[in-house]
Amino acid sequence: MSVALTTIGFDADDTLWHNERFFAPTQTHFATLLADYTDSATLMARLEAAERRNLPHYGFGIKGFTLSMIETAIEVTEGRVSGTVIAELLDAGRDMLSHPVDILPDVVAVLEKLRADHKLIVITKGDLLDQERKLAQSGLRDHFDAVEIVSDKTTQVYGTLFAHHGTGVDQGLMVGNSLASDVVPMIEAGGVGVHVPHDLTWALETAPAPHSDRFHEIAGLGALPDLIERITAV
Repeated sequence: MSVALTTIGFDADDTLWHNERFFAPTQTHFATLLADYTDSATLMARLEAAERRNLPHYGFGIKGFTLSMIETAIEVTEGRVSGTVIAELLDAGRDMLSHPVDILPDVVAVLEKLRADHKLIVITKGDLLDQERKLAQSGLRDHFDAVEIVSDKTTQVYGTLFAHHGTGVDQGLMVGNSLASDVVPMIEAGGVGVHVPHDLTWALETAPAPHSDRFHEIAGLGALPDLIERITAV
């Protein structure tokens, strides 16, 4: 199927730069702090449940993750968690909010190549201040025509953004590491979704691959220009 693409949306975390790998050490430290109360597997399951429960209240990002750790610590200790442990969890969250920005391979070359013929936008979700910080420190801002930091990525959001910044979602493509956020809702909106798997993906961002001729998967971002050339060929 040939598609007349005018606008390409890029996820940010774990698509343009590393992000999830900064959560793993904090989770390990969290398990160590609560080792006297429960095993690591049980603790991680309780934490994931808290994150799912809290998404409507805290949204996506490190601040919500930190609050979910504190809530889980209170739950598994039945309120006996010490102030010292709470302070360590808060410190861990602050450390995560200042982690360095490490751009993934091929990002700059791909953006430079695609910008000649397409409008490029960042569509990312999470904490506003943290996402703005990472984008500024990445040095990638000038490669994009627009940046949208949203509370969630839904079919309606994609329809609105690609109409506002482009020529409609049917002439748009969204690329990212999350099937649940970057691919499935984009395809449901009528656009093209491209999955770029990352070694570390948050459980809440997983989903079955859609059965659609508008779904594509590439091993790395460096393969995106060739894919776009193929799907836009007449």
